[in-house]
Amino acid sequence: MADYDARLEFLVRDYECDMQGVVNNAVYQNYLEHARHEFIKTLGVDFAELARQKINLVVIRAELDYKLPLVGSDRFWIGTRLEKISPLRFAFFQDIYREPDNALIVQARIVGTALNERGRPKMPAAIDRALSEKSGNPGR
Repeated sequence: MADYDARLEFLVRDYECDMQGVVNNAVYQNYLEHARHEFIKTLGVDFAELARQKINLVVIRAELDYKLPLVGSDRFWIGTRLEKISPLRFAFFQDIYREPDNALIVQARIVGTALNERGRPKMPAAIDRALSEKSGNPGR
């Protein structure tokens, strides 16, 4: 298992399963998004303040590799790691593991950016600061 910046635990709810009794593939994106949002909040990013500034965090690419299915009432956790991949883009590397055996369920790479009110990329200071501190280059 990789080193993660954050870990969040979940429980599969019955309504998230399809007719085959497994979690529908689209539901994993919801799990991953919730884990990203919870992690971003720990960085001091205030979504309401960004909205007031007319800055929106957006996903521009999502890559998911499905390894094993989850079923109703499974407990699982998501590990999240954030990296700056360019001056205006960042990537979340996220893995979903089933408990208690820690079987790898999904591996994901989610690329994001932030857009200003004109739809142009603009990196929020809080995210830029967090990424710079993480890379050991404060103020870059």
